[in-house]
Amino acid sequence: MFRAKKSLGQNFLINPGVLDKIVTAAELDKNDIVIEIGPGKGVLTEKLAKEAGQVIAVEKDRRLIEELKEKFKNANVEIIEEDILKLDIGKLLENSRYKVIGNIPYYITSHLLKTIFEKWPIPDFILLMVQKEVAQRITAKPPRMNLLALSIQFYAELKIVSYVSRGSFRPMPKVDSAIIKLTPRRQPRIKDRESRDMFFKLIKTAFAGKRKQLKNTLGLEVLEKADIKPKARPEELSMDDWISIINKSEI
Repeated sequence: MFRAKKSLGQNFLINPGVLDKIVTAAELDKNDIVIEIGPGKGVLTEKLAKEAGQVIAVEKDRRLIEELKEKFKNANVEIIEEDILKLDIGKLLENSRYKVIGNIPYYITSHLLKTIFEKWPIPDFILLMVQKEVAQRITAKPPRMNLLALSIQFYAELKIVSYVSRGSFRPMPKVDSAIIKLTPRRQPRIKDRESRDMFFKLIKTAFAGKRKQLKNTLGLEVLEKADIKPKARPEELSMDDWISIINKSEI
């Protein structure tokens, strides 16, 4: 009997209703190329292959590869054994448009998204199953903004498609999940690379002392130029506020 590896964060989705929600949210047609992250036993892969033109399923667990290749040997599915964080996706796609879909290990969420946004060609969208708490954190708005939310919302528009109970997986995880959809921006919020680097440096500095008023971490002059209240705290500012600080200051 196949045993899920705890070290790989494996929890296999078994609820057919949730699988259908993912496929519906993916809005696939035969012109679509899908990069599926962590196909597991191929339950979602099978549904994606029926709707998409091609599915490239990337699986890290060597124990699953032979079974997957046998299952999809006559289908529009390519099975690749690789760590998704190390995959050279640009060479794989050859400038084609594509969508990213996956039920991913929770512990790679932030690292994976950073890799996609900063190193991969821009996908049409990213549809992921993540921990419910993480989904709520990255879709946060003022006055509950946080560093992770700002870092991801800088690159993409986000929405929670649906919540998924822990009973939809085997083995059952200790937490509930959520399906999130991220649509990357074709044009960056800040075009200049130096200013983008400054944006990320600024928010990290501010949230390192998030209980402090911004006048104590950024200084009064910076806030006044951007028309930000001196007593404001970092979690109260919107994305536009932070970009205003960058555009109107000489930090």
